[in-house]
Amino acid sequence: MASRPPRTRPGRPAPLGATVLAGGVNFSVFAKDADAVTLVLFDVPDAPRPVAEIPLDPAVNRTSYYWHVLVPGLGPGQVYGWRVDGPYAPEQGLLYRGNKILLDPYGLAVVGQEIYDRRAAQGDGDNTDRCLRSVVVDPRDYDWEDDAPLPRARGREVIYEAHVGGFTAADVGLDAPLRGTYAGLAARADYLRDLGVTAVELMPVCAFDPQDAPAGRTNVWGYSSVSFFAPHRPFSSDRSPLGPVREFRDMVKALHRAGLKVILDVVFNHTAEGGPDGPTLCWRGFENKAYYILGPDMSSYADFTGCGNTFNANHSISRRLILAALRHWVHHMHVDGFRFDLASALARGEDGEPLEHAPILWAIGSDPELADTTLIAEAWDAGGLYQLGSLPGDGFAQWNGAFRDDLRRFLRGDDGMIEAVMARVTGSCDLLPPPDNLPFHSINYVTCHDGFTLRDLVSYDRKHNEANGESNRDGTDTNFSWNCGHEGPTDDPDILALRRRQARNFLTLLLLSHGTPMILMGDECGHTRQGNNNPWCQDNALNHLEWGRNRDKDLARFTAALISLARAVPALQANRWWTATGPGVTGEITWHGLEPGRPDWSPASRHLAWTLERPGDPGRLLVLVNTDDREAEFELPPARDRRPWALVLDTAVDPDAGFNPPGKGPRVSGPRYVLADHAVAVFYSGEEPIV
Repeated sequence: MASRPPRTRPGRPAPLGATVLAGGVNFSVFAKDADAVTLVLFDVPDAPRPVAEIPLDPAVNRTSYYWHVLVPGLGPGQVYGWRVDGPYAPEQGLLYRGNKILLDPYGLAVVGQEIYDRRAAQGDGDNTDRCLRSVVVDPRDYDWEDDAPLPRARGREVIYEAHVGGFTAADVGLDAPLRGTYAGLAARADYLRDLGVTAVELMPVCAFDPQDAPAGRTNVWGYSSVSFFAPHRPFSSDRSPLGPVREFRDMVKALHRAGLKVILDVVFNHTAEGGPDGPTLCWRGFENKAYYILGPDMSSYADFTGCGNTFNANHSISRRLILAALRHWVHHMHVDGFRFDLASALARGEDGEPLEHAPILWAIGSDPELADTTLIAEAWDAGGLYQLGSLPGDGFAQWNGAFRDDLRRFLRGDDGMIEAVMARVTGSCDLLPPPDNLPFHSINYVTCHDGFTLRDLVSYDRKHNEANGESNRDGTDTNFSWNCGHEGPTDDPDILALRRRQARNFLTLLLLSHGTPMILMGDECGHTRQGNNNPWCQDNALNHLEWGRNRDKDLARFTAALISLARAVPALQANRWWTATGPGVTGEITWHGLEPGRPDWSPASRHLAWTLERPGDPGRLLVLVNTDDREAEFELPPARDRRPWALVLDTAVDPDAGFNPPGKGPRVSGPRYVLADHAVAVFYSGEEPIV
């Protein structure tokens, strides 16, 4: 039984959450239609029973829709939760269950993972002994030293999408307790810096529910939030109540010292509470109608996410919560940016219909406290809404799925891809038109967490997701991949050589296209998921970065050299649209085919080339691409100032031959160059740049 409740004071409705004050903690939550609210205190994170329960008196502890209380003597590290009782009337959208312990929607830390049981949070039974709990945190209590969120890059960012747990889970070079943790990622900051990336985009680190997965499997990727504020505790080597908050901040500080921005993949479109029969963990237990988009009958959820529910992001209460979470991560955790998962779901109103001016998206893009923060949107949702180039709001860069698909189809040799690839190489102004967009608003990628890795993209024609337990039905069937002649692993040297070439082709076009490139964790070293294009529930080698003998060190060196080359090309580092050379116009980019100035736009064309330079640039870059099954002879355009073209790279050449810095490679002796089938070559002419 709980001990006698401590003496309390009425408290105040603002700020929401648990606020550390001199001599105590003020607690405040929103619960508009609740009849009774009780603050529950635990003495340790895994205590089976509360040490105290404090019923709130609506005559004293309620102001408008807010329930609040100040408890003297409490401080940081206090474990707590809430009981909220009221009508259980699904037909009215009310789902109160007073026997469930609820997380604070504004809670800054979450404990109880060791005793948590998702099933106990479902149905009518009491789950006090098997629940997640919140922790009181003083966000001011940390020595940031001289750290601050990093300023905007002078050139373009190069983003590395990573999973905190998977990044070092298999890293035997680290002490075992650090593997798969924030501290482990911090310890490898130099690896990321040396690779040349400028920002790390972390898959969800807000506390999530690993049990939200099929039986016998684990939700690894984390797109199943239980908190929008708290760092995921299992990613911390310090499992004390406040440990994850400190360790996350230590990681941010280490990455900043290595010159790396930290971007968080945030999931505000749905939560771990699932459908109406899902667990009561937090939001629905406080005010179901405010936090979720309900169906016409009020008892069901509108599901535009494929995950059972859709967060009601444009309700005033939910909108305030999201903005508070973003500001917290920036101000108190020094995060540099956010990637919004299924951002188009945030463009839906309370009836589920798309809004032309979605309040939450406009509020995020125009918030002065987020003005210097990187904002990236995944501009679609599972309900069929696709808003690439038309997402409401301002200031969002966008994941460019067309870049991925068009380059995949082009490099496998599909018909009719030349004009589409020309648009992708130049920044996709057809999809993200000026003046509202600039080239860096296009987040270019050929792979991401969702889909094949780069190695699998060139090794499989079909997905192989049987291990997920859904009879290979999950994951997309539209991969535009090519196995180069054999499905999966092979010892055939010709197929292996072609696969290595194709991987280098993808990386070369990705890094030398206008826009902001993003690289998937492991693509730089040949990581495979064995053809599984949706291993969200696989806590094993499919999601663990390879650090051992199977690591492709040649590809890693090639990737680092490519990033360095792109940094030395001024036209790629300037966030303005290129003009194309044409009759009477000298632009930054000049298109070619097998002959200079004569691109072949016919459906059967498999050859494309271009030169890239700006007035005042030290040199000129030439790119040749042959996606045909046969070698091709390109006539080279005149070199700059009679300086010969020097080979930088040819993806058909064994990578052991090296990557030539601009101006240092072998000179082309004649006006023609023979390029192997399925290959890309890059040349440089001019003064030697600093790389």
